[in-house]
Amino acid sequence: MQDPILSVAHLSVDLGGRGILRDVSFDLHPGQLCALIGENGAGKTTLLRSLLGLTPHRAGQVWIEGVPVGQRRILVGYVPQKIVFDVDVPLRTRDLVQLGLDGHRLGLPLFSSGKKTMVDQALQMVGAEAFADQRVGELSGGQQQRAVIAHALVRQPRLLILDEPLANLDFRSANALVALLGTLARTQRIAMLVTAHDMNPLLPVMDRLIYLVGGQVATGSVEEVVQSEVLSKLYGYPVTVLRHGQRVLVLPDAAVEPSGVIAAGQVSSPEKAN
Repeated sequence: MQDPILSVAHLSVDLGGRGILRDVSFDLHPGQLCALIGENGAGKTTLLRSLLGLTPHRAGQVWIEGVPVGQRRILVGYVPQKIVFDVDVPLRTRDLVQLGLDGHRLGLPLFSSGKKTMVDQALQMVGAEAFADQRVGELSGGQQQRAVIAHALVRQPRLLILDEPLANLDFRSANALVALLGTLARTQRIAMLVTAHDMNPLLPVMDRLIYLVGGQVATGSVEEVVQSEVLSKLYGYPVTVLRHGQRVLVLPDAAVEPSGVIAAGQVSSPEKAN
């Protein structure tokens, strides 16, 4: 196997004097798509910010291709959870993608044939050629997601992080986007980390899973992680994993007093929580 693009080793992060992440370790290799699943407050946002080099860590390391992440941010593409585009702003899809190349500079951008080629390639990768000249604010939710992903891809990152890309998409658009992400990871040979409320839509393309609970993780293949004994240890109380066809549901076995963990009536499917 090739050397990992992303390596996280014994990462621990404190915020406000409270431990948020504890001894988190995992690797992502070229062509792998990994899902990050966790409840509210589990530490997903803190982990993403640490991977982006935006939140300092108390212990451990984050490397991009063997170099500390702070020195290789240009190799990391990021798609945020929610961007609102005003329909009246005359920003076309191709303009948004070009901003991925020179949006950090002041003044009017310089447009060259080389940049146009890079923009066209990014649009083609996500299947956005048909609406390249439409205003972004006029696009559907699925089309906007493709435009934002092209914006992140135009610099040809080695690691692409997507925060809840399936949120607010209808079933058909979400399935199409999942298929696109799987194709991009494999054809572009990038490492891809995707956070989601529900792991089930990503199961057809997911190579690895990071299941985050209370700042600690279980990581590996879906078969390795989504097991009752593994998740019971992670949660600190018994849980049952149910499988129905191609879907997975994680449920607590019984109610537990608040002094211990969340009661069963308050939890339906941990992987469906943010």
